[in-house]
Amino acid sequence: MEVKTIATFECEVIKKEYKLIGQSLTANFPQSFPDAAVKVQMDFEKRINEVKNCKNKHVLISPHMCNDIVATYFACVEVEELTEIPEGMIGFTIPMMDYAKISCSNKTINQGYSKIFAWMGENGYKQKWFDKSFPIEIFYIQEGAEEEVVEILVPIQ
Repeated sequence: MEVKTIATFECEVIKKEYKLIGQSLTANFPQSFPDAAVKVQMDFEKRINEVKNCKNKHVLISPHMCNDIVATYFACVEVEELTEIPEGMIGFTIPMMDYAKISCSNKTINQGYSKIFAWMGENGYKQKWFDKSFPIEIFYIQEGAEEEVVEILVPIQ
C-alpha cells in the first residue's frame, strides 16, 4: 500500500529575489544534520515576532550552504525591507535569479532533492554554485500538522 503524501513533486523554473531576516547555525556535515537545521528553525520560531516587517510568519525560508565538511543553515522570514534587524539576527538580500523549484513535503525532502536534480539534468540545467546564491528550502508552517508543504529551490545557470 502506497502512503499518501501532500508532495506533488512538480518542477518548474521561477525567478525570485529574497530579502530575509533570520538566524543561522554552522555545524559538521553530514553528521549534525538534519538535527542542526531543526534546532535553528525552532530557535528562530521562538523569536519570529521580533521581526517587525515580516511578510508571512508562517513561511520559513531556509537558505543553506555546504562544503561536505560543514554546513551553514539559516531560518528566516521574508521581509519588505532590511530595517530593524533584531540583535543576534542577520539580514541579507539574495539577488534576483532563476531557480529550479520542486514542491514536496517535510517527510519527502530527500525524494524532492533526488527528483529536482534528475529533472534539472533531463532539462539541461546546471546548479549555480554560491555565486551570490544559495539553495533554499521553504517551509509552509501549519500548527500541529504532521506533514507540511516544502519547496526546494536550486539556483540554476
